[in-house]
Amino acid sequence: MGFFQKLKDKISNQTDQVTDKFKDGMSKTRDSFTSKVNDLVARYRKVDEEFFEDLEEVLISADVGVETVMTLIEELEMEVKRRNIQEPEAVKEVISEKLVDIYYDDDDESIETLNLNEDGLSVILTVGVNGVGKTTTIGKLAHRLKQEGKSVLLAAGDTFRAGAIDQLDVWGERTGIDVIKHNEGSDPAAVIYDGIQAAKSRDVDVLICDTAGRLQNKVNLMNELAKVKKVISREIDGAPHETLLVLDATTGQNALSQAKTFKDATDVSGIVLTKLDGTARGGIVLAIRHELDIPVKFVGLGEQVEDLQPFDAHQFVYGLFGDLIKNDSHE
Repeated sequence: MGFFQKLKDKISNQTDQVTDKFKDGMSKTRDSFTSKVNDLVARYRKVDEEFFEDLEEVLISADVGVETVMTLIEELEMEVKRRNIQEPEAVKEVISEKLVDIYYDDDDESIETLNLNEDGLSVILTVGVNGVGKTTTIGKLAHRLKQEGKSVLLAAGDTFRAGAIDQLDVWGERTGIDVIKHNEGSDPAAVIYDGIQAAKSRDVDVLICDTAGRLQNKVNLMNELAKVKKVISREIDGAPHETLLVLDATTGQNALSQAKTFKDATDVSGIVLTKLDGTARGGIVLAIRHELDIPVKFVGLGEQVEDLQPFDAHQFVYGLFGDLIKNDSHE
């Protein structure tokens, strides 16, 4: 059975709604990527060194990342040789297979799942620079968890940015979730501490904490994050259960350098990639995962509150290759 067929079988167990969200949300990346792959395949009669060099350029233009592309090309060349593939058309399927392999590497699919404490309060710390959609992500994530039947509380730990507390308040009202807050300029660690106490006394399932996102003075910001994490781990054993870094997919390689900065400063456990629907450079998902060894947990695939979707590498690759799969000759 070909990989495209396996991929279809794999995602057929999930809802059509999720598949459609990934397919629609990744249309810009897919249109750009698929057309370039199709043009490349049409130009070549056989799979040779030049073919792989041109494919390398296509992958880099999708922001897959140079390091990831080198690994991918190397694995593709080996696989093509091993299977004795002569036809450029047949390489499409191998590319999709290797993209999934590279994403998971030696890990299983549970890396994509949100790590929550089943026996008590879960604390999710959100970090990221200003302007990436952090507050919106918190609101959408809170809504999703509430829809799943969990009780949620928000802590407005971004006390520095003018309007950040009000912005979180708006999301609290929209989703019917309480927000623990202090005045602008307050100590973020004190806000988070109060949030934890409130969550404990109310027997809440999940506390989501916002944090400041200034990168200009990196040392101060990182010290502040360290202080916040210290307060959380002191009050709750094993917390924070997730430290989610919010990145804007439309910034491409810039998102990757932000991720490196935050990874150096704090234990980022997962990535939320916003605005994936707004870019033709969706390959950044693979670069982040491969180069930083951090799983993508959620992706933003639209403006609506339901458009924050749990990431699924199979859905992602299907979103990327959907048009090729439909025309696949193995059907």
